[in-house]
Amino acid sequence: MEKRNKQIDIHADDYALTVHTSQDMLECMKEGVLDSFSIICNTSSFDECMEMLNQAIPSFSFLPLISVHLNLVEGFALSEGLRLIAENGVMSLGWKGVWLMAFTGKRRQLKEELKKEIKAQIDRTWEVAKKCFQIAEENHIPYEQNHLRIDSHQHIHSIPIVWEALMEAIEENGYEVEYIRNPKEPLLPFIKEISLWKSYRPVNFIKNRILMLYSKENDSYCDRNHMQKMYMWGLVMSGKMDFERIKKIYPEMLKKTERDNRRLEILFHPGTALKEENKGEIARESMEDFYLSDGRNIEKQTLLQIKNIVC
Repeated sequence: MEKRNKQIDIHADDYALTVHTSQDMLECMKEGVLDSFSIICNTSSFDECMEMLNQAIPSFSFLPLISVHLNLVEGFALSEGLRLIAENGVMSLGWKGVWLMAFTGKRRQLKEELKKEIKAQIDRTWEVAKKCFQIAEENHIPYEQNHLRIDSHQHIHSIPIVWEALMEAIEENGYEVEYIRNPKEPLLPFIKEISLWKSYRPVNFIKNRILMLYSKENDSYCDRNHMQKMYMWGLVMSGKMDFERIKKIYPEMLKKTERDNRRLEILFHPGTALKEENKGEIARESMEDFYLSDGRNIEKQTLLQIKNIVC
């Protein structure tokens, strides 16, 4: 597949969530339809999924950019001594729990635990990413990444307390970062397409507005570090990122992105889990509502057709 508009990043989240999820994503990588993807490093399937990726890289036309997918809401804790954000070794607070606890007297301890776990997850993921770069180089597979790329599960890094912990972790450990996701999604393109109004879930508009409020810190970080600011597309249409809807929204979304001189990340979750793959690190409700959802297979099929929309 020919390289697309450099201002567009076709991205997939959740590599290594489960083996089947990762197999779906590898299929998309082999087709050359992903510009980037993010790795969850605190699951029971992590090692097996990384071995799958390492074996597949020689068959790629290029190695997509790799992001650390900070998972502070589920999965196994990589750090010891976590009393607030993990229970019996499993991340337990969730988005709401982290947000609420930040307003209690445990705020300082919460930030220290978050920072400790963030460092552990960044270090583990960056280590396997560097191995991917090495395999690509040995097999003459092109890749463009030089430094860390960071995003997070459920965009939890946007919460002020988590953002503070992330910033401190970056500074204290001297991490060189080339990208941090800003889940800042323009609303106007969705409003303009009246035919799709009934297909949106109201809760996704609420998420859109909350994350928009938190996006200012990310923009400021980009300004301070001379990084291009971005928009993300994948909140309002979460679970409904199918080919026909994207084709309708894309022209307005691209126009908005170019007018504001930003980069656009189009976010997909193309990997479907199998029910028997949960080894206790994922809440049953999340498994049934999100990871087993047919919407993930729809997003995979959309990705395999994406070259017919994005150029």
